[in-house]
Amino acid sequence: MSVTVSATLAVNEALSERRRQGLPVLPMGFGEAGLPVHPAMRNALAAGGDRNAYGPVAGSPELRAAAAGYWERRGLPTEPDLVVAGPGSKPLLYGLLLSIGGDVAVPAPSWVSYAAQAHLAGHRPLPVPTLPGQGGVPDPDRLRSAVVEARSAGRDVRAVIVTTPDNPTGTVAARDTVERLALAARDLDLVVVSDEIYRDLVHDAATTVHSAAEFAPERTVVTTGLSKNLALGGWRIGVARLPDSAPGHRLRAELLGVASEIWSSPAAPVQQAAAHAFTEPAEITGHVRRSARLHGIVVREVAARFAAAGALVAAPRAAFYLYPDFEGARERLAADHGVATGPELARLLLDRYGVGTLAAAEFGEGPHALRLRVATSLLYGDTEAQRHGSLAAEDPLALPWIRAHLDRLDEVLAEVTQPAAAPLPAAR
Repeated sequence: MSVTVSATLAVNEALSERRRQGLPVLPMGFGEAGLPVHPAMRNALAAGGDRNAYGPVAGSPELRAAAAGYWERRGLPTEPDLVVAGPGSKPLLYGLLLSIGGDVAVPAPSWVSYAAQAHLAGHRPLPVPTLPGQGGVPDPDRLRSAVVEARSAGRDVRAVIVTTPDNPTGTVAARDTVERLALAARDLDLVVVSDEIYRDLVHDAATTVHSAAEFAPERTVVTTGLSKNLALGGWRIGVARLPDSAPGHRLRAELLGVASEIWSSPAAPVQQAAAHAFTEPAEITGHVRRSARLHGIVVREVAARFAAAGALVAAPRAAFYLYPDFEGARERLAADHGVATGPELARLLLDRYGVGTLAAAEFGEGPHALRLRVATSLLYGDTEAQRHGSLAAEDPLALPWIRAHLDRLDEVLAEVTQPAAAPLPAAR
């Protein structure tokens, strides 16, 4: 199959090229957390600098024990022997799809790499729509019918992926939805892969994130990493929690076989630093809470700006994403800008205004959908000093660099969605 660069990385590179040309940009296409490295993490990484042996394929004992404790504190008792570490949760996901085999049901919409990785693994994704305002979790009733229909047509569907909290919508599925999904997976004999990398970035402490592992522990794999909660995307470290069941133990053995042939073991110094993070000392948990607060303030404000421009937006409750729908402006976009599809809208924003977004088509929806995935996490400043300032500010929206981004967004949205100005009368 032909493989192209992931849409999220491609838009980031396009914006970088515009910067090199001296053109203005509004970076809202790439889901990088956009915050500084905490000093404690920098120190932990440096302390592990003399560790240069490969180490166990599953990850160091210290990291696996720390990750087990992390999940234990979230109500998911975990044996360290059932934790597998990898160079990011993304390679772990691919390793899991290779190990599980068969086609995989994915939420529609869902993160761009789920479907792409299913294809890379030699299988096909089975898109299943989500419920309104509950992105990341396929509608349990539709999952049942879709899997039954696919199997009756000869497809071998073996797994379902859920994302909670969700990328691209920033929403959090309700307990009942997650529980019904888990029970449907049990009835259908599906492995559940629960991507929970945004779990620690809920905006309100009263928001509870439920895992399918609470309701179907014997068949649910949970993945997470440090690229979002601690903004360590460049460090590349992730962990997976395998089920404590006979199928779970078999899947662990398969995953370790895949890992041994692809990445051998994660970088040892990064593992040591990750072990420190997953033990959750006070300075780390405080940093994560401040990050979640900043993400929430900014993404809610950006959502309000899109809503004021006429877009429909589900209220984001976690992470730094929103998913505005411009269906109400369809006629105007077509008449004033020649835009009839989501990709055309994203291209207009990028080429004419330097605004990076991703069209819904990249997340498994049809091109006709006039929806965009917008990420707000790169609006916090261009320097480390500005990013530290954003994190510490009582009112980050008042900071001049964030306010400038918001003002620019208002200008662009007004020009794109408001009727074109009537031409002035000819002079006599």
